[in-house]
Amino acid sequence: MVMDNKKLTSEELLKSVIQRIATGPEMSKDISRQEAKDSMTAIFNKEISDIRTAIFLIALRMKRETEEENLGVQDAFIDTVKTINIKTDNLVNIADPYDGYTRNIPSSVFILPVLAELGIPAISQGVETVGPKYGCTHHLILKLHGLDVLANHEQVKERVENKEIGWGYIDQKIFSPKLYELINLRGEIIKRPIITTIEVLANPLIARKNHFITGYVHKAYPPIYLALARNAEFDTALLVKGTEGGVVPSLRHKTNVHYYKKTNDNNDLLEIDPEIDLGIKQDLRAVQIPNDVIRTKKSDKVEADVDPLDIAKDSLKKGFDALSGSEGIMKDCVLYSTSIIMHHVTGETLNQCKNEINRVMKSGAALKRFKMIK
Repeated sequence: MVMDNKKLTSEELLKSVIQRIATGPEMSKDISRQEAKDSMTAIFNKEISDIRTAIFLIALRMKRETEEENLGVQDAFIDTVKTINIKTDNLVNIADPYDGYTRNIPSSVFILPVLAELGIPAISQGVETVGPKYGCTHHLILKLHGLDVLANHEQVKERVENKEIGWGYIDQKIFSPKLYELINLRGEIIKRPIITTIEVLANPLIARKNHFITGYVHKAYPPIYLALARNAEFDTALLVKGTEGGVVPSLRHKTNVHYYKKTNDNNDLLEIDPEIDLGIKQDLRAVQIPNDVIRTKKSDKVEADVDPLDIAKDSLKKGFDALSGSEGIMKDCVLYSTSIIMHHVTGETLNQCKNEINRVMKSGAALKRFKMIK
């Protein structure tokens, strides 16, 4: 973009962009993909003040981001992500909500060792905590478990390539320090900015075939995520309508799963009934937080009223039981989501996947993998 035949400085660009996107619901104008990329790149490079950065992010949010703006911000983000190649045929990349869980006990972290035992290497990505929920995350659960959650790329690669482990976790602080440095500012601006959508699509470990898995709540998000996943060059992507926006669906209702595979230019939809398709029958949607967990009064209806550490402790306890083959709602959550992911990656029927996963969990082999943290 030019002004008076001179290239705009970063500050001039952001001023021009903000003048267009922050003028109210009827007057705001969209910006181009390149302008979105250049603006976000300037922010990552600390060429823009925190005040203007916050205005830029909130204005996009209030205007509602276009696909071009999403892709432009993602282009800038991709340039910040440190990557490394790994020697596996497949890699499942699970991105649960970065702001964690506050209403249920999370179960998705236990999908990782089950997939690994089934011959499908898997990683999780995230941060320790971020707003607006500041809930229980994979980072917190795995840190409590004793895993080095700030392991570098080479260390995570070694875990994933290890045939006896086959799973790992990589933190945003490691693979995208420039984005991680915005966490405090994100807390100050309160509302979810565009980077909350973009950040889950990080692709820091590159296998021969890469599968992106995440969850959603609002029906507008599947096409957005699938377009972004293609831009991030994932070979396949799977979007699960899950509890709290995670990858584990409600156990009580049918769920919609949106996906694509690189061999097909179209996005597809699969409807799954937990009882009919997998024999799962539960009265509860997900693993409930125990009644004896201390709650604090919060005026904020979004932020957690339970200490995330208490949730993490209960998650580990119930997760160990599930990976030991103990029947119950935690086992059903892991079984349900893992079946969907395995079906997506391998093409086996949901019933075949369920049977293999049940065998693995009853054998205790996945628990053994989960306990291998060194």
